[in-house]
This record gives sequence, structure tokens and C-alpha cells, in this order.
Amino acid sequence: MTNEDTTDGIAAATAPPRAGARAWGALAVLMLPVLLVSIDITALNFALPEIAIALQPSAAQQLWIIDAYSLVLATLLVAMGNLGDRIGRRRLLLIGATGFAAFSALAAFAPTAELLIAARAAIGFFGATLMPSTLALLRSIFLDRRQRRLAVAIWATAFSVGSAAGPIVGGVLLAHFHWGAIFLIAVPVLVPLLVLAPLLVDESRDPAPGPIDPIGIVLSMLALGGLAAGIKELAAAGADPLGIGLVLLAGLAGWLFVRRMRRVASPMLDVGLFRVPQFSGALLVNLLSVVALTGFLFFVTQHLQLVEGMPVLDAALVLVPGVVAMILAGLLVVRVVRSVDPGVAVVVALGSSLAAYGMLAVLGENVSVLGIAVSFALLGLGIGAAETISNDLILSAVPPAKAGAASALSETAYEFGAVLGTTLLGGLLTAVYRATLVVPAGTDAAMAQAARETLGGAVAVTDGAGPAGERLLEAARIAFDHGVIATSISGAVLMLLAMVVAWRSLRGTGD
Repeated sequence: MTNEDTTDGIAAATAPPRAGARAWGALAVLMLPVLLVSIDITALNFALPEIAIALQPSAAQQLWIIDAYSLVLATLLVAMGNLGDRIGRRRLLLIGATGFAAFSALAAFAPTAELLIAARAAIGFFGATLMPSTLALLRSIFLDRRQRRLAVAIWATAFSVGSAAGPIVGGVLLAHFHWGAIFLIAVPVLVPLLVLAPLLVDESRDPAPGPIDPIGIVLSMLALGGLAAGIKELAAAGADPLGIGLVLLAGLAGWLFVRRMRRVASPMLDVGLFRVPQFSGALLVNLLSVVALTGFLFFVTQHLQLVEGMPVLDAALVLVPGVVAMILAGLLVVRVVRSVDPGVAVVVALGSSLAAYGMLAVLGENVSVLGIAVSFALLGLGIGAAETISNDLILSAVPPAKAGAASALSETAYEFGAVLGTTLLGGLLTAVYRATLVVPAGTDAAMAQAARETLGGAVAVTDGAGPAGERLLEAARIAFDHGVIATSISGAVLMLLAMVVAWRSLRGTGD
């Protein structure tokens, strides 16, 4: 026997086992909560005009209807990922799926904006149990690196596509049903999960988890929740004491959390991971990508319906090319990174998303429906590829036993991105809209006040109001497009920052 034969034999003996048909069936089942959670982040975008008419929320409540879900989700992800490592990731997944479906059904029939916000928060609580569990389970199911990269690509594509397809799903449902129907889709999606997961998905947990750290859990919740709530408050009300206080509380809780994780024998989170450029850089790319995606969807869905005057289903179909681009990019990039450095591939992909925002900023008020479709396709192409690579790098940077905690951090970046996308970019849009709205002389005071709140409010109060209403609506639409220009410039800056991060931290991280 030659030395080469011996080397090949050793490599074959030590190579991780490849996954079979049952594992790929498990992946299909795990995609159900991924699609649902991501759809739930953005599905309400097309429903906002109808909800504004039905429940009459204020501008702040309108943002909370979108963000309550992501805010609670982001607050609890690290704690829930750690809990799944201890009690079992499959068990936590099934508990979360049951609660998610139940509160989604309640949200569908909420009679007031306050109750809808509360239901969205409850859905976020159970949603926090789903996402870390799915990604961590993939780490234990697919041991072969190439198979895992493909599985993660499908996972990341499902999440990105769900986020992008949320408005499309919402548009199709709203064209035929009451706005509450977008919540009821959780029931038929999660029932198959509850039936099939025990049959196809093996239980997975940290074999030596150590004791539960309630102090660490509380500190992580105060840090994440305080930061998200503080940013929301500062975006909505400016530098007020509450917003500043929440950010300071988050900073103190975060410092105490890191200090505790460095001292306890069995930390719920290895903070040393943040010193690994591959891990921290990939997290930041995820965060900035989701900010860009959710911020884009927040204003484009409103522009198509309220400025272009398109029916909800027609507006939803404008986004289909972007969803297709996201799917193809997420899957094809798996082959690309076999021969191209992952960091370079992320930079090139994000350049496409930068072009998308740059296109909207340049076209400004003259942007057409075709221009929006093309720009969203460019955005989807970049984000679909970048997030596939970054999620694989995050999982590869940690040992399998800590997959739950690492997955939770990846999901935290996603959810904070969703919060920041609507809070910062949506808040900027609202601020520019209000600053540039010129109310025509002689406009009724009540109509003017409604128009100053949101563009949706302007559409609602000017319907059937005659020439005066038409002049006010035209002024509101012009002001909204001014906000879109400012938001597009900000989105382009975010994508440029993500490219710099990827170039500096993710190069040289391939096989």
C-alpha cells in the first residue's frame, strides 16, 4: 500500500458523514418556520394603508405595529438560543410553533391598534424560539461542510425570500380578504411542522451546557431590548430623556453582561467570538443587509400604492423579479465560493445592492414602476448572495455545541436589522415628509393634521374631498418622494459601509 493510499484511507475514515434523504426532508420541514417568521417581518407593509383606515393608528403606532414583533424577537433571541442549547432545540421549536400559531390567530381579529401591537409582541416572543432552533439544528444535521453550506444557503435564501415575499403574500391576500388574513397563514404553515418535526428532526442540545444563568438572561434582554427601544424612541421623538435613558440602560446592561460572561464558569455566550473577524464581520454584514432590505420595502410598498395609485396585488407583483433574483443569488453563490474568496464575493454582491439604492436616489421623484422593479432586483441579487455566505461563516466559526448561541446572534442581527430598517430609514422618511409637506392654503385643519401624520392619513381624509383634497394629496405625495430620496441616499451609505466591513474582515475565510 502506498503512502497516498494510506492518506486517502485516513481522510475517508475521518471525513464527516454525508447527510441522506431524511436530513434533506428535515431541512424542508425547518424551512416552514423560517419562511413564516421572515414573512411576518414585512407582510404588514402592504396592509398598512388598510390598517390605517380600519384602526386609525397614529404615526407612532403605525411604526409600532411593524416593529413590536421584531423588537421582542430581537430582545429574546440570545436568551432563547441559549435555552434551546440546554432543553433541546427541537423541543423549543415545537413550543414556539404552537404559541406563534395561537397568537397569530388572535392578531387577525384585533379590534384596535393597541391590541394589534400587543398581539404582535406576543408573536415575537414565540418567534424568538423558532429561528435560533432552526439554524442550530442545521449545524447538527449537516456535518459535511459542503452539504452544510448548501443547507445554510437554502436557509438564508428562505429567510431573505420570506422577508422580500412578505409584501407579495400580503398583497395577494389583501386583494381577496380582510387584512387579518395575513396572520392566519401561520396556522396552515405551522401545523405540518408540529406533525413532521418529531418524525424527521432529531433532538439536539449542548452535551455540557452548565447551569441556566438567569442574571445573564436578564442582562441580555435589557441590553438588546433597551437598545432597540431607545433607538425607536430617539427616531420618533428626537433626543428626549426617555430615548437617551433607554440607550444608556442598554449600554450599562451590555457592559455588565460582557463582564459576567468573562467571569462565569459556563457562559451562555462566548464573548471572545466577537474578536474573531470572520464572526463579527459576518454578523455586521447581516445587520446592514437587513436594514437595507426592510427599509427599502417600508417605503417602496407605500410609494407603489399611495403615490402610483396601484391596486395592492399589482403593486405586489412589481416585487416578484427581486424575489426571484434573491433565490437564484442565494443558491448559485454556493458554487461561486468554491473558487472565489468569500469576502470578495460578498463585496461584489453588496455592490449590486449599492447600485439599487443609488438608482433610486438618482431617479428621485421621476422613478417609474419599472425602475422600482429593477432596483429591487439588484437589491435582492446582492443581499441573497451576501447573507448566504455570511451565515455559513458564522456557523463555521463556532463549535457544534455552541451552534444555538451563534445562531441566536445571527438572528439577533437579522431582527435588529428589521427594527432599524423601519425605525431609522422609516423614521427618516417620516421626518423628511413632515418637514417638506406644504399644506395648500385654505385646507381644513383636521385634514391638514391627518396629512401631516402619514401619507396614508392624507389618502384617507382626502378621498371624496373635492379639489381641496386633491391639492393636499398631491402635496403629500411630493413630500413623500422627497423622503424616499433622502432614505435612498442613506441606504446607499449603509451598503457602502457593509462592503468595507466585508473587505476588511471576511477575505481569506474560505475552505
